[in-house]
Amino acid sequence: MIKINQVIVVEGKYDKIKLSGFIDGLIITTEGFGVFKDKEKLELIRLMAKKRGIILMTDSDSAGFIIRNFLSQAVKEGQVTHVYIPEIAGKERRKDTASADGLLGVEGVNEQVITDALAKAGITEGAKDDFTPVTKLQMYDDGFYGRENSASLRTALCKQLGLPSRISSNMLPRVISDVCGEKEYKKAVNAIFSKKTEQN
Repeated sequence: MIKINQVIVVEGKYDKIKLSGFIDGLIITTEGFGVFKDKEKLELIRLMAKKRGIILMTDSDSAGFIIRNFLSQAVKEGQVTHVYIPEIAGKERRKDTASADGLLGVEGVNEQVITDALAKAGITEGAKDDFTPVTKLQMYDDGFYGRENSASLRTALCKQLGLPSRISSNMLPRVISDVCGEKEYKKAVNAIFSKKTEQN
């Protein structure tokens, strides 16, 4: 069991069941979009963010990002740590069809994927050291902004770093700084551009 002091916020009960199998800690569900109308649940999440800090672990699909963004803006005070599940195509076993985006959610990925995502965010052992931040200017110089193919390069970068491609362009430098740091960023950039050189 992995002991976690912060409160983990996930979307649904199946996500909670999945995490409860190997995480020792408090896990709260948003009931999907239910948190938008549930003032008591929202107040509880705000309180937990102030007292203990929260970990947002939503699915990497569009719905997950809507919930993540809503909670990020709703929690004005307190600590919020973002844990990102990589985009993995597939369907949860209990469902007849895949989600609209065709991606596995928290409940569908294996334990190692979640453990790795927690470590990347600095939550568990093997966690990040003090990362050198990555700036938007640095990413601009590397071609991830302001060029004709910048959007596709950002998508490739997210894939290389195991991050969801839906992270907004403005938020991406901060996420990379918090989750990966400059060293991993530079490795990913080299990998992307060496592949492009090989293709040409």
